[in-house]
Amino acid sequence: MSGLRVLLVDDHALVRSGVRAVLPPDLVVVGEADDVGSAVEAVQRHAPDVVLLDVHLPGGDAPGGAGSGGAEVLRRCAGAQRADGQPVRFLALSVSDAAEDVIAVVRAGARGYVTKSVDAASLADAVRRVAEGDAVFSPRLAGFVLDAFGAVGGAAEVATTDAELDRLSAREREVMRLIARGYAYKDVARQLFISVKTVETHVSAVLRKLQLSSRHELTRWASDRRLL
Repeated sequence: MSGLRVLLVDDHALVRSGVRAVLPPDLVVVGEADDVGSAVEAVQRHAPDVVLLDVHLPGGDAPGGAGSGGAEVLRRCAGAQRADGQPVRFLALSVSDAAEDVIAVVRAGARGYVTKSVDAASLADAVRRVAEGDAVFSPRLAGFVLDAFGAVGGAAEVATTDAELDRLSAREREVMRLIARGYAYKDVARQLFISVKTVETHVSAVLRKLQLSSRHELTRWASDRRLL
């Protein structure tokens, strides 16, 4: 089999199918996984060149929070090697562009992070570059990494220890961020592959946990923490 060997890890089958469909012939999908346990097993079985890893995954032992599922996969796969003896490399692919999610998986060992709004050509290029050992981030996300790992800590570092933010589950964070940006409930549902009713339930939980009363207050709260 020629080309780079890619493992797809995402808990949504539709997302995995979509990514598989847009990858060019030189990026060969050798397997898929939909939770932490199956991802770790698939990495061990296939020893891929690159793992395209969703940030929020079910099935892990770690508590909910920023990047808990994806970061746990990275921790449990530390030291995994490809057939050529090089390390298996991980590229996070997520709907989230939040600082705390980016920092969590980078600290755990990811070589890059791109959001699911990336176009097919850019995604393929990111996979190739990560396979070669480069670190690949969208410009906005690269700023988070520089802030967190530079000589002077920035807002991204603060966001990882925000006590109020820690009250929210991973899914509630995703919903909160999209709602705070002004997305309609139906648009949030479409992006996250959930129902409008589920979005409404998550929004109610977010407002209750953060002791806020409206979307306007939620937007201001998120903006103050540079989560938008």
